[in-house]
Amino acid sequence: MSASGQREIARGEAFALPASREIMKRARELFPGGVSSPVRAFGGVGGEPFVVERGEGARIWDVDGNEYIDFVLSWGPLILGHAPPIVLDALEETMRRGTSFGITTELEVQLAELIVARMPHVEMLRFVSSGTEATMSAIRVARAVTRRDVILKFDGCYHGHADSFLVRAGSGVATFGLPNSPGVPPVLAALTVTAPFNDLAAVDRILSEHDVAAAIVEPVIGNAGFIPPDAGFLPSLRELTARRGALLVFDEVMTGFRIAYGGARERFGVTPDLTTLGKVVGGGLPVAAYGGRRDLMEYVAPSGPVYQAGTLSGNPLAMAAGIATLTALTPQLHDRITERTAGLVRGLRESAARHGVPLTAAHAGSMWGFFFRSEPVRTYTDAKASDARRFVRFFHAALMRGVYLAPSPFEAAFMSAAHTDADIQLALERLDDAMRAVSTPGTDA
Repeated sequence: MSASGQREIARGEAFALPASREIMKRARELFPGGVSSPVRAFGGVGGEPFVVERGEGARIWDVDGNEYIDFVLSWGPLILGHAPPIVLDALEETMRRGTSFGITTELEVQLAELIVARMPHVEMLRFVSSGTEATMSAIRVARAVTRRDVILKFDGCYHGHADSFLVRAGSGVATFGLPNSPGVPPVLAALTVTAPFNDLAAVDRILSEHDVAAAIVEPVIGNAGFIPPDAGFLPSLRELTARRGALLVFDEVMTGFRIAYGGARERFGVTPDLTTLGKVVGGGLPVAAYGGRRDLMEYVAPSGPVYQAGTLSGNPLAMAAGIATLTALTPQLHDRITERTAGLVRGLRESAARHGVPLTAAHAGSMWGFFFRSEPVRTYTDAKASDARRFVRFFHAALMRGVYLAPSPFEAAFMSAAHTDADIQLALERLDDAMRAVSTPGTDA
């Protein structure tokens, strides 16, 4: 074992979070579960969550002074890394002119022009403040245009926490949705039908049995772990929806500008009717968007009757961060990040093979993920059959060695421009040692 590995194990043995624990104790008195979003509570992996203090480049530091190589990157937005100077400079310049106006600024137009240049099928768009707002609004437009009520979503795809999306698949191949959260009226959940991802037969049957307004899909699933589409899935989904008069909505809140420079349309050659964006498009600030064909978007008020509004929509700080991020993210830089992602995934596979650990890992652009399972993962059912217990042990082993992965076996990971070749090599050394630690069932990390 290398000296570097020896030092990391020593660090792991001394790993402690007293300051984080004290802050989380205060937080639990104020927030449900002590957090502002559920996965941050580490419910999927157990243990005490750390409290972050700052980030720079490819790393974050917690309030206890522990340093981590970060592959979560605020769940995807930080494609340039933490606190990139180009974004900080843009924010400083913009905030001196005002932080919010509730009226149009040229920054909105500039960011929209950058998006349309990369995604020409998004002919018109509307900025909002969250991915949930974007998907909720896109579905409202689809229902208004088609004059149909039923929505098709795919098992394992997450489209935000609007009532229509909080449903799960039943015991059959596809079924009317049942509420997956108290507070969602069954009558509303029944308007959402679900099918397994990559199952075209189920899609065909649903579209023949129901008047579906739209099918909404993550082109690459990132909220059930990393699950890519089969080669013919998205093209056939485009054909089936068009034949039945349903709209196709690509939820690219996560995949947009990550799986390809121009998103899913560029990568897969499939053009949706509507697209939702978020994360990267805001460069780390709260911003999202929905858009698509001009004739569809002209249904949105004030051009049309579909109402949607937001006080902070088009916030100048968010627009400035998005402009800085997309301007910096050239095709050449995107390719470089992709190459490093491929290297990390390849190294993780090799590590698992060395230690005899069943693992499947893949990436699309700078979005990546893995499952402790030998067979490919094509559906959420496959993902749930992976070894979640081993993931929990691996997560904590990696964390103690200074690598931060998503605290759930069902979340994708990300790479940034700030991750250097040296960062990747160091991360692989640490992850290899974590892999060794979990190679024997039941052993401690």
